[in-house]
Amino acid sequence: MVDDQMVNQVVFPAKGAGATGGDPGRPRAGYELPLLLFAGFRTLIDGVHAELARQGHPNVRPAYGFALQAIGLEGSAASDIARRLGISKQAAGKTVDRLVALGYAERADDPADARRRLVRLTERGYDLLARSAAIFDQLRADWAAVLGEERLRAIEDDLRAVAAPGAFRLDAAGWIGGMG
Repeated sequence: MVDDQMVNQVVFPAKGAGATGGDPGRPRAGYELPLLLFAGFRTLIDGVHAELARQGHPNVRPAYGFALQAIGLEGSAASDIARRLGISKQAAGKTVDRLVALGYAERADDPADARRRLVRLTERGYDLLARSAAIFDQLRADWAAVLGEERLRAIEDDLRAVAAPGAFRLDAAGWIGGMG
Protein backbone atom coordinates (compact mmCIF):
# COMPACT_ATOMS: atom_id res chain seq x y z
CA MET A 1 0.00 0.00 0.00
CA VAL A 2 1.51 3.31 -1.06
CA ASP A 3 -1.03 5.49 0.71
CA ASP A 4 -4.40 5.30 2.43
CA GLN A 5 -6.10 5.06 -0.97
CA MET A 6 -4.34 1.74 -1.67
CA VAL A 7 -3.36 2.82 -5.18
CA ASN A 8 -1.02 -0.14 -5.68
CA GLN A 9 -3.38 -2.83 -4.41
CA VAL A 10 -4.42 -5.69 -6.70
CA VAL A 11 -8.17 -5.68 -7.15
CA PHE A 12 -9.90 -9.05 -7.03
CA PRO A 13 -13.25 -9.47 -8.81
CA ALA A 14 -16.38 -9.17 -6.70
CA LYS A 15 -17.83 -12.31 -5.15
CA GLY A 16 -19.70 -14.30 -7.71
CA ALA A 17 -17.42 -13.08 -10.48
CA GLY A 18 -14.72 -15.66 -9.89
CA ALA A 19 -13.42 -14.68 -6.46
CA THR A 20 -13.71 -17.37 -3.83
CA GLY A 21 -13.29 -15.59 -0.52
CA GLY A 22 -13.23 -18.11 2.27
CA ASP A 23 -15.67 -20.59 0.75
CA PRO A 24 -13.70 -23.86 0.54
CA GLY A 25 -16.25 -25.49 -1.77
CA ARG A 26 -15.97 -22.96 -4.58
CA PRO A 27 -13.40 -23.32 -7.34
CA ARG A 28 -10.46 -21.00 -6.93
CA ALA A 29 -9.25 -18.72 -9.68
CA GLY A 30 -5.81 -19.71 -10.96
CA TYR A 31 -4.44 -16.18 -10.85
CA GLU A 32 -4.96 -16.01 -7.07
CA LEU A 33 -2.25 -18.56 -6.25
CA PRO A 34 0.71 -16.53 -7.56
CA LEU A 35 -0.74 -13.38 -6.01
CA LEU A 36 -1.13 -15.07 -2.63
CA LEU A 37 2.37 -16.55 -2.82
CA PHE A 38 3.77 -13.14 -3.73
CA ALA A 39 1.75 -11.48 -0.94
CA GLY A 40 3.26 -13.94 1.55
CA PHE A 41 6.74 -13.25 0.15
CA ARG A 42 6.14 -9.50 0.29
CA THR A 43 4.86 -9.73 3.86
CA LEU A 44 8.03 -11.54 4.94
CA ILE A 45 10.39 -9.24 3.04
CA ASP A 46 8.66 -6.08 4.28
CA GLY A 47 8.81 -7.46 7.82
CA VAL A 48 12.53 -8.16 7.54
CA HIS A 49 13.25 -4.68 6.23
CA ALA A 50 11.13 -2.94 8.85
CA GLU A 51 13.01 -4.80 11.59
CA LEU A 52 16.40 -4.19 9.93
CA ALA A 53 15.59 -0.47 9.91
CA ARG A 54 14.80 -0.63 13.63
CA GLN A 55 18.12 -2.40 14.20
CA GLY A 56 20.21 0.28 12.49
CA HIS A 57 20.01 -0.68 8.80
CA PRO A 58 17.41 1.79 7.45
CA ASN A 59 18.71 2.02 3.87
CA VAL A 60 18.69 -1.66 3.00
CA ARG A 61 16.55 -2.64 0.01
CA PRO A 62 15.35 -6.15 -0.92
CA ALA A 63 17.71 -6.32 -3.91
CA TYR A 64 20.69 -5.79 -1.59
CA GLY A 65 20.09 -9.13 0.11
CA PHE A 66 20.30 -10.91 -3.23
CA ALA A 67 23.43 -8.92 -4.09
CA LEU A 68 25.12 -9.75 -0.78
CA GLN A 69 24.40 -13.43 -1.41
CA ALA A 70 25.81 -13.09 -4.94
CA ILE A 71 29.01 -11.57 -3.53
CA GLY A 72 29.41 -14.63 -1.32
CA LEU A 73 31.74 -15.34 1.55
CA GLU A 74 34.90 -15.32 -0.58
CA GLY A 75 34.04 -12.23 -2.63
CA SER A 76 33.32 -11.98 -6.35
CA ALA A 77 34.11 -9.93 -9.40
CA ALA A 78 31.39 -7.47 -10.41
CA SER A 79 30.82 -9.37 -13.66
CA ASP A 80 30.15 -12.57 -11.67
CA ILE A 81 27.72 -10.70 -9.42
CA ALA A 82 25.88 -9.44 -12.50
CA ARG A 83 25.66 -12.94 -13.96
CA ARG A 84 24.40 -14.46 -10.70
CA LEU A 85 21.77 -11.74 -10.32
CA GLY A 86 20.70 -11.89 -13.96
CA ILE A 87 21.25 -8.16 -14.45
CA SER A 88 23.54 -6.03 -16.59
CA LYS A 89 27.09 -5.24 -15.52
CA GLN A 90 26.07 -1.60 -15.24
CA ALA A 91 23.17 -2.43 -12.91
CA ALA A 92 25.41 -4.67 -10.83
CA GLY A 93 28.01 -1.90 -10.68
CA LYS A 94 25.42 0.57 -9.39
CA THR A 95 24.25 -1.92 -6.77
CA VAL A 96 27.84 -2.60 -5.68
CA ASP A 97 28.52 1.17 -5.56
CA ARG A 98 25.53 1.56 -3.23
CA LEU A 99 26.60 -1.38 -1.03
CA VAL A 100 30.09 0.11 -0.77
CA ALA A 101 28.70 3.57 0.06
CA LEU A 102 26.53 2.03 2.81
CA GLY A 103 29.49 0.10 4.21
CA TYR A 104 28.20 -3.41 3.42
CA ALA A 105 30.86 -4.24 0.82
CA GLU A 106 34.30 -3.14 -0.28
CA ARG A 107 36.40 -3.43 -3.40
CA ALA A 108 39.78 -5.11 -3.10
CA ASP A 109 42.51 -6.52 -5.31
CA ASP A 110 42.12 -10.19 -6.17
CA PRO A 111 45.10 -12.01 -4.65
CA ALA A 112 44.89 -14.65 -7.39
CA ASP A 113 44.80 -12.18 -10.32
CA ALA A 114 46.32 -8.68 -10.08
CA ARG A 115 44.22 -7.52 -13.07
CA ARG A 116 40.96 -8.26 -11.31
CA ARG A 117 39.09 -6.49 -8.51
CA LEU A 118 36.87 -8.32 -6.06
CA VAL A 119 33.86 -7.14 -4.16
CA ARG A 120 33.90 -8.47 -0.61
CA LEU A 121 31.55 -8.25 2.31
CA THR A 122 32.57 -6.02 5.21
CA GLU A 123 31.85 -6.72 8.87
CA ARG A 124 28.74 -4.56 8.44
CA GLY A 125 27.70 -6.76 5.50
CA TYR A 126 28.15 -9.93 7.55
CA ASP A 127 26.22 -8.30 10.39
CA LEU A 128 23.36 -7.49 8.03
CA LEU A 129 23.20 -11.08 6.78
CA ALA A 130 23.26 -12.46 10.34
CA ARG A 131 20.53 -10.08 11.47
CA SER A 132 18.43 -10.92 8.40
CA ALA A 133 18.69 -14.64 9.12
CA ALA A 134 17.64 -14.13 12.74
CA ILE A 135 14.70 -11.95 11.70
CA PHE A 136 13.58 -14.52 9.12
CA ASP A 137 13.68 -17.15 11.88
CA GLN A 138 11.48 -14.94 14.06
CA LEU A 139 9.02 -14.26 11.23
CA ARG A 140 8.80 -17.97 10.54
CA ALA A 141 8.09 -18.54 14.24
CA ASP A 142 5.35 -15.88 14.04
CA TRP A 143 3.77 -17.69 11.08
CA ALA A 144 4.02 -21.00 12.98
CA ALA A 145 2.22 -19.38 15.91
CA VAL A 146 -0.65 -18.40 13.60
CA LEU A 147 -0.80 -21.48 11.36
CA GLY A 148 0.68 -24.13 13.64
CA GLU A 149 4.13 -25.66 13.21
CA GLU A 150 2.80 -28.81 11.55
CA ARG A 151 0.75 -26.87 9.01
CA LEU A 152 3.62 -24.50 8.24
CA ARG A 153 5.98 -27.46 7.69
CA ALA A 154 3.39 -28.99 5.38
CA ILE A 155 3.20 -25.75 3.38
CA GLU A 156 7.01 -25.65 3.12
CA ASP A 157 7.15 -29.32 2.08
CA ASP A 158 4.39 -28.81 -0.48
CA LEU A 159 6.13 -25.77 -1.98
CA ARG A 160 9.38 -27.77 -2.23
CA ALA A 161 7.45 -30.51 -4.04
CA VAL A 162 6.06 -28.16 -6.71
CA ALA A 163 9.02 -25.77 -7.07
CA ALA A 164 11.00 -26.37 -10.23
CA PRO A 165 14.50 -27.83 -9.87
CA GLY A 166 16.95 -24.95 -9.58
CA ALA A 167 14.20 -22.49 -8.61
CA PHE A 168 16.19 -21.23 -5.61
CA ARG A 169 18.19 -18.64 -7.50
CA LEU A 170 19.58 -15.18 -6.89
CA ASP A 171 18.39 -13.67 -10.18
CA ALA A 172 14.90 -12.77 -8.95
CA ALA A 173 15.48 -9.04 -9.40
CA GLY A 174 16.62 -9.48 -13.00
CA TRP A 175 13.83 -11.96 -13.70
CA ILE A 176 11.08 -9.73 -12.30
CA GLY A 177 12.53 -6.69 -14.05
CA GLY A 178 12.79 -8.53 -17.36
CA MET A 179 16.57 -8.14 -17.44
CA GLY A 180 17.38 -11.86 -17.03
